[in-house]
Amino acid sequence: MVIVGMMISAITSMIVIINPYMSKILVDDVIKGGKRDWLIPVLLIMCGVVLTRTVLRYLMINLLEWSSQHMIVNIRKALFENLQYQEMRFFDRNRTGDIITRVTGDLDYLRHTVAWITYMLTDAVVTFLSAVIFLFYVSVPLTLSLLAVLPFLILVSIFYSKKVRPLYRDIRFRLSQVNVAAQENIAGNRVVKAFAREEYEKKKFLEKSEEFRQAHLKAAYAWQKIVPVIEFFAQLLTFITLLVGGFLVIQGDITLGELTLFTGLTWALAMPMRNISGLLNDLQRFFAAADKVIEVYYAKPTIVDRHDAVSLEGRMKGKIEFKNVSFKYTDEKVLNNISFTAQPGQTIAIMGPTGCGKTTLVNLISRFYDATEGKILLDDVDVRMRKLSDIRKSIGVATQDVFLFSDTVDGNISFGDPDMPQEQTYYYASAACADGFIRKMEEGYDTIIGERGVGLSGGQRQRVALARAMAVKPPILILDDTTSAVDMETEKEIQKNIRELPFDCTKIIIAQRISSVRHADCIYILENGSIQAGTHDQLARTNKYYREVCELQDVANLPEFEGGEL
Repeated sequence: MVIVGMMISAITSMIVIINPYMSKILVDDVIKGGKRDWLIPVLLIMCGVVLTRTVLRYLMINLLEWSSQHMIVNIRKALFENLQYQEMRFFDRNRTGDIITRVTGDLDYLRHTVAWITYMLTDAVVTFLSAVIFLFYVSVPLTLSLLAVLPFLILVSIFYSKKVRPLYRDIRFRLSQVNVAAQENIAGNRVVKAFAREEYEKKKFLEKSEEFRQAHLKAAYAWQKIVPVIEFFAQLLTFITLLVGGFLVIQGDITLGELTLFTGLTWALAMPMRNISGLLNDLQRFFAAADKVIEVYYAKPTIVDRHDAVSLEGRMKGKIEFKNVSFKYTDEKVLNNISFTAQPGQTIAIMGPTGCGKTTLVNLISRFYDATEGKILLDDVDVRMRKLSDIRKSIGVATQDVFLFSDTVDGNISFGDPDMPQEQTYYYASAACADGFIRKMEEGYDTIIGERGVGLSGGQRQRVALARAMAVKPPILILDDTTSAVDMETEKEIQKNIRELPFDCTKIIIAQRISSVRHADCIYILENGSIQAGTHDQLARTNKYYREVCELQDVANLPEFEGGEL
């Protein structure tokens, strides 16, 4: 559609020379030559040219508009699909507001270029070249006089392009800043209200908006400086036509009709010159936006399936083994030489001070990140040799930082398996102690919950997320501080239900409550990047951190401490 539209643009640009030529015939042949019978046919041809060009232009604009809208849908689809497979480091580097800008505002500049700038450029180039070729045929001296202006215009255009491109990159950056400020404020509106920071947020947003406005004004001022220069050269063409053309008519080198033709086609040279500043303006916007879109379009994740990855046959058993695993986000190691094994069906618990790397450790199992050193094995196969889809379909994850979609409660619980029978949804909601409060809602399981679970308490959100993780019946179930927001009685019931799940799975529990971990087959204490293993009784005797947590939580019947002074 774009190609057809461009061809129509080129054709309609070439036929603009017909009517000036008809004007020459009117002057030289009809008026001066006395061929009065040519008058009506010449006028009909001129009217026909205008009508034909109008119809073709209407068709062209519709083709380009349709194709540009189709293009933007395809590119946005490709960008979104690529975002789905980006690794966590990509989202660590890029803020949400900036990504949204790339798939909305930046893409609209691309659409504008296809729908408007491309045919304007085609019009300018084809009209200019057609006029120059035809004018050379009529009078070489007069055409060369007009083209003498062209080198100056090219120099001005090059200077302008170099000057404004950084300005439009800055505009794009400022727009991203505005979107980021708005997105963060909306997402964190409860925090803003809780700390009464509305005035501060208003001031911050206004500052970003003002910076965006100033960036726009800088580009506008740069444009306004070049417009008079280009307009001067465009008007200079008319002056040259009258001066040189009039002299050539007096000398008898061209006819009065040919001068009329030149006068009629001067706009074909002047209009591209007039439009060039606006086109350059839009092209610089396009280049600034395209750079950002291209970054996402061609972004390649490093965590991908190997070409020789092993496909999972049947259900994973759930054996997890860490072999000398180390990991660092930047230069500082978060995990250092970690080794442990969890047998299929075992329940292991991980505890440790805040920031010691507990969540990082379980993220390595799902390959949200890859270990810097060492190996992680699932069922005795290196995770790098397994397909990502097989790994992640085999792991159910529930975290303390719960994300729920703007969907029904049922839709959120069955997110991992949309074809799940309704009875399964009820069962796992009951296992997560969520069935009771869900049924009390106005529409029960069909209740639409707000974005991120707005309308539910922290504990209710955690229980819905836990039901979602269990509902896929994963061979490996990771619970990252999942019950931190529920009361002790509810937690006790949840722990009982997790132990009695109707399918075999290896459970990894990250928690700060001793009540959540004391019945685990093995408890791992993660401190300073290293790990110590043991049961509740063993760690209570030998590990200072674990013993202190037990005493702070007033755990009864503690064995005597053997690890030195507390």
